[in-house]
Amino acid sequence: MRYFPPFGASALAALMLLTPGCKDNKETAPAGGGAPAKPAGAKIALLLPESKTSRYESHDRPHFERKVKELCAECEVIYSNADQDAAKQQNQAEAAITNGAQVLVLDPVDAASAAAIVGRARQSKAMVISYDRLIAQADVDYYISFDNEKVGKLQGQALADKLKADGKADGTIVVINGSPTDSNAAMFKAGAHSVLDGSGVKIGAEYDTPDWSPDKAQQQMEQAITQLGKDKIVGVYCANDGTAGGAIAAMKAAGINPLPPVTGQDAELAGIQRIVAGEQFMTVYKAIKAEAEAAAELAVALARGGQPPAGKINGKVNNGQKDVPSVLLTPVAVTKDNIKSTIVADGFWTTAQICEGSFQAACAQAQLQ
Repeated sequence: MRYFPPFGASALAALMLLTPGCKDNKETAPAGGGAPAKPAGAKIALLLPESKTSRYESHDRPHFERKVKELCAECEVIYSNADQDAAKQQNQAEAAITNGAQVLVLDPVDAASAAAIVGRARQSKAMVISYDRLIAQADVDYYISFDNEKVGKLQGQALADKLKADGKADGTIVVINGSPTDSNAAMFKAGAHSVLDGSGVKIGAEYDTPDWSPDKAQQQMEQAITQLGKDKIVGVYCANDGTAGGAIAAMKAAGINPLPPVTGQDAELAGIQRIVAGEQFMTVYKAIKAEAEAAAELAVALARGGQPPAGKINGKVNNGQKDVPSVLLTPVAVTKDNIKSTIVADGFWTTAQICEGSFQAACAQAQLQ
C-alpha cells in the first residue's frame, strides 16, 4: 500500500522548525516529554551506495553533512561509500555500529541484502533510515525518498508525448532500465511501463543495467542497434542520465543522426549539458538538497532520543515486511524549456557550470545566458 500526498515547502519548513536542535553536551527531554534525550554529541552514519552516479558525492553527502552540523555542532557524521559493493557496505555498517552510531542513514547497494544491516543495527539498538532507496523485507524505522513510480511515469509520459508530437507514436523504442539490485529501479520501471505499455509504442528491446553502469548501457544499446537496425529506433527510455549517456554514445558511434529522444534522471551536469546541446531529450530533477536535509533533520532528532513530529511523515511505503513511515518528495520533469526555472533557479547547477566551454553557443540559443 502506498500513499503519496504532496510534500511541499511548508512541510519541510515545519520539519525544520520541529526538529530539536543540539545544545551543550547535556541530557535534555525530547519533544512531548518522556525519558531524557541522548547527549548532543551523537554519532550518525551516512552510508551511500556508489560514486558512478555523481549526485552522491556532489550533492547528497555535502548537503547532509552541512545540515547535521548546522543542527548539532557536536554531532559526528561517520561517512562511507560502498562503491557498488554490497559486502563492503555491510562491513562499513558494522564498523559504524561498532563505533557507536545511534542512527544509520542507509542508501543500500542491494535492497534485499541490506536487510542484514538492519538486523545488525537492531541488535545494537541503532535506528535505520532507508535513504533514497527502500530496503526490502526489513524492520526499517523511516524511509526518505521521492515518489519513484512517479519518476518512471514522468519519463514514460515525456517520451510518449514527444513521439506523438513527432508523428512516431507507434514506432519502436529501446528500454534501458536501472540496476536489478536497486529497489528504486523496479519502481521507475513499473512507472514507465504503466505509461508506455498503453501508449502504442513498440518495445523492440529491453535491458536491466547492472550497477547502473554507463559502459554496460552503451553495450546494451549497441546490441539493440544490431538487433533492430539503426533506422528503426524512434526513442530510447533510459532510467537515469548515466545510462542515457551510454546509450547516446552508442548511437553516435553507429552514425545515428539525428538522435531520437532519450530520457534520463538525476539532472547530472553532463545530462543537462546534453539536453542543452539537443542530444538528450529530458531528465527528472529531484531536489536532492531537500532530501538530504530532511534526512539530516530526522537523523539528528532520532540520535538525540527524540521522536519525529507527526507532521514530518507524509506517507507510507510497504517494503514487504511493514508499511514504513515515509517522507516523500515530488520529482519534476525537465527539458530544455524549463532548465532555467528549475535546475538553475534552485541553484542545483549554475549557468556558468552548464554553459562552460563548447556549450556556450547552445546555451545562448536556449536563452540560458
